[in-house]
Amino acid sequence: MPCMFLVTGGAGFIGSHVAERLLRDGHRVRVLDNFSSGSRENLAFAMGNSRLEVVEGDLRDARATADATRGVEVIFHQAAMRSVPRSVDDPLGANENNVTGTLNLLTAAREAGVRRVVYASSSSIYGDRPDLPKREDQPPAPISPYAVSKLAGELYCAAWSRLYGLEAVGLRYFNVFGARQDPASQYAAVIPRFITWALAGAPLEVHGDGTQSRDFTHIDNVVEANLLAASAPGVAGETFNVGCGSRVSLLEIIGFLEGIVGRKLERRHTALRQGDVPHTQADIGKAKRFLGYAPLVEFEEGLRRTVEYFRRGRS
Repeated sequence: MPCMFLVTGGAGFIGSHVAERLLRDGHRVRVLDNFSSGSRENLAFAMGNSRLEVVEGDLRDARATADATRGVEVIFHQAAMRSVPRSVDDPLGANENNVTGTLNLLTAAREAGVRRVVYASSSSIYGDRPDLPKREDQPPAPISPYAVSKLAGELYCAAWSRLYGLEAVGLRYFNVFGARQDPASQYAAVIPRFITWALAGAPLEVHGDGTQSRDFTHIDNVVEANLLAASAPGVAGETFNVGCGSRVSLLEIIGFLEGIVGRKLERRHTALRQGDVPHTQADIGKAKRFLGYAPLVEFEEGLRRTVEYFRRGRS
């Protein structure tokens, strides 16, 4: 009988891709989402699929969370207030969603006999220390409420593994991008915004001088890491970087985009965003050794796929 998986935040960018992969592999999937940022349109690929159950609920509601975990073998915990700038504007909201919500989920998972929780963490927990690439054994130094909240979730996962035997695995995502990423929010990630502006012929808004760089990671790599983390033996209580092991600057992204769209792109420089770090790059050696992880899609190919998605009208 196919396993039952729960994807929290399953109507969001990353969560919907995880759900899609699970359904494609023949599993039953329950999605829990409060639809504050996720969209039912992100699940349109599966509408009418009898193996998909969509539950509207909030992780801050302990009863709704407990109901959603019943009968589940593995949880992919993607739900969160994701944006660094938004967390700076609303630190209490970040804590309630990302810390209280995660604690409610871990408590419910333990009581429901869930085998494993795969927790979506963030490279932001490393802060702005200059040493690169980032390794999991480096001391965390978060500089935003979002980063603090994600680190707290990691620590709760490790404690629940040690104290209660609930297998919990953390994945520190490095700047995920791809299809279904929403460019409309003021807190939107840079790549969907750049692509939208480029296709519309509008100037690209560049924070700072554009030399800041990130280990941009295509969504297919992140989905693969989640599936590997759900089944790898002996990794309960561990945390792994999920990236490509390389970095690309904002100016380099613009150069790649110019090559894809076939014309020069105008840019407009603005002030740096509060809470942002200058550079990120993942050391993915630990994930390779223990999860068997390796990037499936390199940056340029991922950017081409994402541009094509937006050219098709995000369908």
